[in-house]
Amino acid sequence: MTKRDRIVYWTTTGIVCAVMVFSILNFTVFDHFPFPEGGFVHLGLPNYFKVELTIAKILGVSALLIPGVPAKIKEFAYFGFGITLLSAAIAHSSRGDASISILFVLDPLIFFALLTVSYFYFIARRGDAARSAARDSRARTTTPAGA
Repeated sequence: MTKRDRIVYWTTTGIVCAVMVFSILNFTVFDHFPFPEGGFVHLGLPNYFKVELTIAKILGVSALLIPGVPAKIKEFAYFGFGITLLSAAIAHSSRGDASISILFVLDPLIFFALLTVSYFYFIARRGDAARSAARDSRARTTTPAGA
């Protein structure tokens, strides 16, 4: 990966993780913003789902930001965040929140696009690491024992 690729990867990943942290705070601390009854009540979701989604988002953000987490775990985090963002757009759209502000529907879709870019660069980064490991392995096997 080039320096530019790493910057794009970490910028998009950072933005997505920041949005997830904001939503965690919104679920727990600022529950009545922007809807007086709370976002989960407004969308007709059960209260226990708030706990599940908060824990899943904490684990997902941790998986994406902590180095050394296996790639399969990171892929689960990407998939979970993708489902969450698409579901948020659908939930706000079906609730009629677009009549209040179209951003309730567009915001999750914009962050889904950023998540997609992050995932694309994650895959490219993983491919670079695999190619580098293969190259190192070949170099070790072709080097004479006395060298």
